Amino acid sequence: MPDAPTSRRLLLSATALIALGGPAAARSIRGALPWSPNEAYPPPRVTAGGWLYFTAEEAASIEAIANRLIPADALGPGGGEAGCAIYLDRQLAGPYGSSSWLYMQGPFARGTPEQGLQDERPPAALYRQSLSAINAHCRARFGGRAFPALSPEEQDALLHAIDEGRSGIAGLEDKPFFEMLLQNVMEGFFADPIYGGNRDMAGWKLLGFPGTRYDYREMLDRPNQPYRDPPVPLSGLRAASWQVAR
Repeated sequence: MPDAPTSRRLLLSATALIALGGPAAARSIRGALPWSPNEAYPPPRVTAGGWLYFTAEEAASIEAIANRLIPADALGPGGGEAGCAIYLDRQLAGPYGSSSWLYMQGPFARGTPEQGLQDERPPAALYRQSLSAINAHCRARFGGRAFPALSPEEQDALLHAIDEGRSGIAGLEDKPFFEMLLQNVMEGFFADPIYGGNRDMAGWKLLGFPGTRYDYREMLDRPNQPYRDPPVPLSGLRAASWQVAR
């Protein structure tokens, strides 16, 4: 037991020293804390500027696939039209694509579906190899046409075959790739627009999701009424004028 109780100031100083990550970067915190109350650090907004990871053919393939997984209808745009490819491009160009936040030293073994990704290849490499295999298969089978040039019926039939593990595409692990692809497309359709997808908040409008509103006090005087106000993204803008343009 210590001779005297630890003061809050000493505890904060020690915590700051540990968090800074080593003696070279250590500094003592005295007096006021080095941050402001209620300060927030929103993620950086995805900006325009072309593709960061995808090639033009890969991007066109993802847009076509997203438009079949989430097709356009009277309720809103398809997945490709809603920016899912932009969302995924930025994710693959970052830590998710390289698995830099995960332990990737092996040993690697085929796991169960509940264990998630067990491949030594990070998602960026899996997407590149898988899309290349799909387009090579399409060109060989459909008269030189890559996936984006297929008819919607042909695209649907091929995606069903991949989902069911019977595509026969050389170099493609059907089910693991399809499940990752579907998950990522759904993320792009429903994630905050700040990440590049969900253009014009189409996914949120489809669900009636209000977004990141601070509170709902105005609803206290409107009991049992549908919530009609437009959604609010992390940027705080109701308009979609800042949305990403390729």
